[in-house]
Parts: sequence; C-alpha cells; structure tokens
Amino acid sequence: MKRATVNGALAVGFFALAIGVLFARANPATAYEASVYAATPGGVWVAFALALSLAVATTLGCRGRFQTLGMALGALTVTSIVSLPVLRNYRFSGMGDALTHLGWTRDIVGGELLPHELIYPGVHSLGIALHFLGGIPLERALLVTVVVLFLPFLIFVPLIVRDVTGTPAAVGFAAIVSWMVLPVNNVATHMGIHSNSNALFLVPVVVFAFVAYLGRRSTIERLPFGLSPFSVLIYLTAIVLLVVHPQQMINVVVLAGAIAGVQLLAHRRLDDHPVLEQPTMYAQTVVLGSMFTVWTMANERFRTAFVNMIEGVFIEDVGAGAEVDQRGASLAEIGGSLAELFVVMFLDAAIIGIVAGLFVLAVWLGRTSLDREAASFVTYFGIGLIPLGVIFLVYFVGTPTMAFRQVGFIYVLLTILAGIALAHLFGGLSGVITRPGATTVAAVFVGALLVLGLATVYASPLIYSPGQHVTDQKFSGYESGFEHGVDDRPHAGLGYDPYRYDHGLHGLEGEETLSGATVATGEVDPEAFEAGNYSGAYHGIDYYLVVTEYDVTREVDVYQELHYSEESLAGLQGEPTADKVISNDEFEMYAIASDE
Repeated sequence: MKRATVNGALAVGFFALAIGVLFARANPATAYEASVYAATPGGVWVAFALALSLAVATTLGCRGRFQTLGMALGALTVTSIVSLPVLRNYRFSGMGDALTHLGWTRDIVGGELLPHELIYPGVHSLGIALHFLGGIPLERALLVTVVVLFLPFLIFVPLIVRDVTGTPAAVGFAAIVSWMVLPVNNVATHMGIHSNSNALFLVPVVVFAFVAYLGRRSTIERLPFGLSPFSVLIYLTAIVLLVVHPQQMINVVVLAGAIAGVQLLAHRRLDDHPVLEQPTMYAQTVVLGSMFTVWTMANERFRTAFVNMIEGVFIEDVGAGAEVDQRGASLAEIGGSLAELFVVMFLDAAIIGIVAGLFVLAVWLGRTSLDREAASFVTYFGIGLIPLGVIFLVYFVGTPTMAFRQVGFIYVLLTILAGIALAHLFGGLSGVITRPGATTVAAVFVGALLVLGLATVYASPLIYSPGQHVTDQKFSGYESGFEHGVDDRPHAGLGYDPYRYDHGLHGLEGEETLSGATVATGEVDPEAFEAGNYSGAYHGIDYYLVVTEYDVTREVDVYQELHYSEESLAGLQGEPTADKVISNDEFEMYAIASDE
C-alpha cells in the first residue's frame, strides 16, 4: 500500500472519528433511552463505522508507524463508543450496583465513610478525584471513571503480545480483538460503574508486569532487599487491582501460581528450555497471595460473600442450571430462545475462545512456528486457564453470577492468546493464497466479530435487557418520593426494588436513608397486580407504588407483558385506592391504600 494512500486513509479515519464524537456531543439524551445504540444518531454510527473499517485495514495491512496509528484510531473509536453515556450527557447510568457505588462515593465525600472501610475503594476514590479536580458532579465523575479504567485494556493487550512475540501481525490482531471487549458479557460483567467489571480492564496491566519481569534477565539496577524494578512493578500494579476489586486479584494470584508451578516442573524435569533462564515467580506468588489475604480477611463483607458462595455449592437447586432453565422458559414465553440469545451475546466470544484454545493445543503439540521463548508464555497462560476454569465450575454450581464474572477474567487471557493465534492462522493462510488475499479475509473475519462484540458492550432490548439510563426526571421523582413520603410507608416497584435509588441519592451510612430509618422497600406481587388487586399487591398494607419509564419499557416493550401488562398499569388511573402523588415525564408514584 502506497504511503500517500495510507496517509489519506488515516486522515479520513481520524476526521470521521472527530465528526462522530462532535455529532454525538451535539445530540444529548433528552429522555430515557432503552438503547444507547438506537438513540444515538445514525450519522454517529456511520462515522464510527468508517473509522473502525480504516483502523482494521491499516492495523492488518501496514507495519511500523502506520500500524501504530491504525491501532490508535481503532482504540480511540472504541473508547468513544464506550464513552457515549458521557458524550451524550447522561445524568447517570446503572440502576443496580452502580447506584450503590454512587451512594458509597457520596458517603466518602460527606465524611461518613473512610475509603479503606470499603473492600474495593478504587473506583470511588478515582471518581472523587475527578469530581474535585474537574469540578463535575459525582454522577458524571463516576461515568468518566469507567472510561479512564477501560483505556488500559486497549493499551496493554497489544503491548503484552508485542513483548511475547515481537511480531507486528500478532500485535495488530491482539489490538483488534481487544476492541471486541470480550470480558463484558452483560450477565455478570458490564460496561458501567461496576467495580468487578472495571477491574477486568486493569488485569492486562498486571499481566504486562508479569511478562516484563519474566522477559528481562538482567540483574542490574537491583533495589534493596533483592528486588528488581520489575518485581516492584508487579506489586504496584497488583495493589491498584486489589483496591479496585479483590476478586480479580485472586485470579491474578492463581495465574501467578500457575506460572510458578510450570517453572517448578521445568526446573525438575528439563535441562534446556527458555523457562529455565527466566526469573522464577515463587516469591511474587507468595507476596501477591499475602496481599490478597491480609486485605480481604479483615473485611466482613468479603467473609460473608465467601460463606454464601460455599453454601450455594451445597444447596439444592441453587446454581446456574436452575437459573438457565428459568430464563429459557421466560424467553420462550415472549418468543425468544436461549440459542438466539447465545448467538447475539456470545458467538464472537465462542469463536475467539475456540481459536485461542486450538492454538494453545497446537503449541503444546509442536505444530506451530512459534519460537520456544514465546511458546513458554503461551504455556503459562494456557496452564493458568486450567485452575481458573476449575474456579468457574465451582462458581457455576454455587453462585452463577460469580461464574460469569470468572468468564470475564478468562476472556482477558483469551484476548491475549487470540491475537497470537489469529496471526498464525492467517499467516498460514497467506502461504495458500496471496498475502493481500489473506489480509482481506482476515479483515472481513475480525470485522464481523468486531461488530458482534461492540453491539453488546451496553445492554439493550437486543439482548432483552433495556439500558439502565438514569435521567434527571427519574432522580428528581425518587428524591421527592423519599423526601415527602410518610416515614413508615414502604416503597415498592414493578419488578425492581427502589432501595438502590435511596443508596444513590442519600448514601448508605446516613440516618436519613431508608435503611437508616428501617423503612421497607420491595416489589409488588405480579399476580395480584394483574388481577387488579392493587391494594393487596404488597403484603396487604399501605404502600407507595413507583412506576418509571424504564419499568414500562422493560415490562411492556421488552418482556411483552410477561409479568405486568399495559392494561393493569392503565387500571391505576381509575383505581379509587390509588392516589397519584408525584408525576413527571419519567416517573410516577402512587399512594396505594390497603383494603383493610
């Protein structure tokens, strides 16, 4: 490809990206959006698609400076897609854990909670720093935090592959696979304010420190106590990961232990191998494990979660099998299927996982051209997947949500391996057809997977999960409802417990919260509600019923009235026991009198 052509393509790509960002910024959200994809103007997606197409082409077809610029273009475009809630001026995003994290952040700012009292204060602390330094609201600061913590994933995945293989093709493929954002599965890992998911994007930084340590054999520049700069790098990056979320830290400890185990076996069984020349990971494994143990065992929240997970393993009908059956039945009732949902959500991940797995097997069988040094790193990651997979199985039986969090970590490693695997796959194809032909096939292949990956970065009706956009009206409605409601009257929602909004608005520590006032919250009974028994739909007592635009979209449009129908919602208007006390475009609250 001619230099002038490449320069022109990159110029067009960066210009398209800039236009897309400006167009998104010029069209902010004005109401609740069930899908950030559908609500974002089509011109933005045309611009982003053009930028990504040119990024893929230059990343695969060029080398040197032009390849680096192509990877930068792709990374910036994907970051822009991840930044859409910020670019389009969302007040907040996330109605579950995200609101609780917002509440903890408010508690820290208000002095009611110290950062170290949380087991994972990293996200909250960074959000507070952005809040004070940038002079922006806490809600927006946390949205920006999501983007800041995402960036290391796009940067360090190709850096790891460069250090492992040194081949530009593998680096390019690794960059493109990282753009697919495979660790996000929208089951238990999400692109939002979710510290466990946010920690996943920092894992490549620690893995890069591992690779840097193992690949440098020089003993110069030793620090006190026999430490090397690369050992210090491992410890510092691990500490950052630990304070963002310990669950991903224990996975890193397992990976370090697997590497140490391979080294121990190699030193006992082999006489000549690159592993024998690499510094050992024994001390690092012990230190990282000690960090995790000291930090977590002192925290009651972690101990409780660990006990619940162990109990879940032994309780009948608790596990992923029962949950999958239940969700499969619900999907069938609204005309969907698990097979359809799997294709949309996991086809790209499944293909990448198969490619990476077969490549690891080929390396172990000696069927690749990978040199022995690079093959040792593939072995480290491949062996590391075995205990990580065992942990997944334990979670799968006991706590399904944790199982899919584990899948998120596994896909960090598979993303790295896939970059090397795809380079070998299409490198071999270039021996069968021409190199330009192989590059074209590769671009179409990874481009299709890239579309699938980016289409599910955020929740949307496409995966039967409407977006969790929180508008000003919704916050205002909940704030008024909590402030002016009768103290001892509970708040109930349609399939959603309102207590999370109490967390987001008031924090978790203050006495003015619902928790502090011991006021109950919950969900109305769908059977009673559908029967028109609004008074008896919540334990037969007086209560406040909250109905938001999100609830209506989820229950009527997405779930197709599976639990609550449009007719039953409309029946509230003429119900003598239901008094509408708060109403705006996004929020309605009814005071429901019991029939007693």
